[in-house]
Amino acid sequence: MGKRITVIPGDGIGKEVMDAAMLVLNKLDLPFDYIWMEAGDEAKEKYGKALPDETLEECKRSDAVLFGAAGETAADVIVRLRFELETFANIRPAKSFKGVKALYDNVDIVIVRENTECLYKGFEFNVADGVAEGIRVITRKASERIARYAFELAKREGRKKVTALHKANVMKKTCGLFRDVCRSVAKEYPEIEFNDYYIDAACMYLVMDPYRFDVIVTTNMFGDIVSDLAAGLVGGLGLAPSANVGEKHAIFEPVHGSAPDIAGKGIANPSAMILTACMMLRHFGYVSEAERVERALESVIAEGKTTPDLGGSLKTMEMAEEVAKRL
Repeated sequence: MGKRITVIPGDGIGKEVMDAAMLVLNKLDLPFDYIWMEAGDEAKEKYGKALPDETLEECKRSDAVLFGAAGETAADVIVRLRFELETFANIRPAKSFKGVKALYDNVDIVIVRENTECLYKGFEFNVADGVAEGIRVITRKASERIARYAFELAKREGRKKVTALHKANVMKKTCGLFRDVCRSVAKEYPEIEFNDYYIDAACMYLVMDPYRFDVIVTTNMFGDIVSDLAAGLVGGLGLAPSANVGEKHAIFEPVHGSAPDIAGKGIANPSAMILTACMMLRHFGYVSEAERVERALESVIAEGKTTPDLGGSLKTMEMAEEVAKRL
């Protein structure tokens, strides 16, 4: 059965890396119908809205959204899309690649981040002159849903361990609820090891000994921070894909932003966008196709046929063409 995919290149290097990913995807014989739409800084300037109504409605009609990058309007675009499409789980792998200079080899961690609540609900107020407050929302329902998703992912991918990250020693009510729910859900999966850490200690452990982690599950803001930290362990955001998954919809986006400092130069690393496309393929059951693309990208990186950020001299589309050749 065919799939309807809304493609949103967005701003800055989003357009460049999207073209690269589409070059690779179009080499595969897939029943996908791509609908190209606009969102981001340029869309706001053009239409008065960063996320035009037509784009939002198309996203709601589609089976998935493939997103490039947004600039200053990221909160108005991608954060809103996550809420509108009810994509409660943000999945961010951090995996080492041969040929990439990184702190560690053979790292393979998946971070499962709750995507709908916490401080990112945006409940912020100016309560007095020079005083502002933000309300953190943690619910049992959302905590249980994300914890179960993490354990099911571990089970599906043959992973052995799930680690919950929180700060329950200080935020006793909110993080305490999240921690307790994770511990309760863990009892339903006796075949998978479970433990939990305070978020600050976990950041230290990630830097000193990332091999103690397999699947990480955590709250929205902590997940946002720790996933970028994990990307730094394996070579940076240029290699960091992500997926936002809900019961009906899914959004796939590289973790990097619009990178205005290099936008238009044709040197953006397309790896994260290509890996993001692979996550979309796996989501729809095209596992062998995803593996083919991943192997092709791995060989290109190992041979040094990369963009300057990875030590190579190729342009964005030249690197994508090297990947496409191997398909």
